[in-house]
Amino acid sequence: MRKLEMEELHRLSKEEYEKSAKLPVVVVLDNVRSLSNVGSVFRTADAFGIGELFLCGITACPPHREIHKTALGADETVRWRYFPTTREACETLKAMGYRIVAVEQVEGSVMLQDFQAEPYTSYILGNEVEGVSEEALPFCDAAVEIPQIGTKHSLNVSVCAGILMWKLFEQIGPKAVFSQEINKTC
Repeated sequence: MRKLEMEELHRLSKEEYEKSAKLPVVVVLDNVRSLSNVGSVFRTADAFGIGELFLCGITACPPHREIHKTALGADETVRWRYFPTTREACETLKAMGYRIVAVEQVEGSVMLQDFQAEPYTSYILGNEVEGVSEEALPFCDAAVEIPQIGTKHSLNVSVCAGILMWKLFEQIGPKAVFSQEINKTC
């Protein structure tokens, strides 16, 4: 066994990535305070071709040295927008026709393994301490929860984002990306 060389990985250039098909999904960071968490979410969004990130409230925005350090350049490839409040982000998503799903432990949440992801859905990830804000919950059409059995009641937001984005890619990624590629050639 040997590690693959960078050229063997066949990664896209920034220009190729910009033109490539993305998942029709928006991930919303609702007042995420850690710059390392923000950078990690950018890096994971790049890996799984997430369509866009919405950064809200106190969530820091690129360019920022600490975000860039963790994102390893994904802060330059993943599309993002900033909103002063999560409410404004939710209103924008609703106007765009997106379904909104909170990633949170709430009444009626569906466990991730039982959840069926759909295109044109947004997922709200909350603050490291408070979770998804009370201002965002009324806009949510559903909630998904990542099951846990340990003593802690939550996961780090960047870990949660990674698990979620993998599930989205697994369920809708190939179909959505393939469909977009076909539409580009028509």
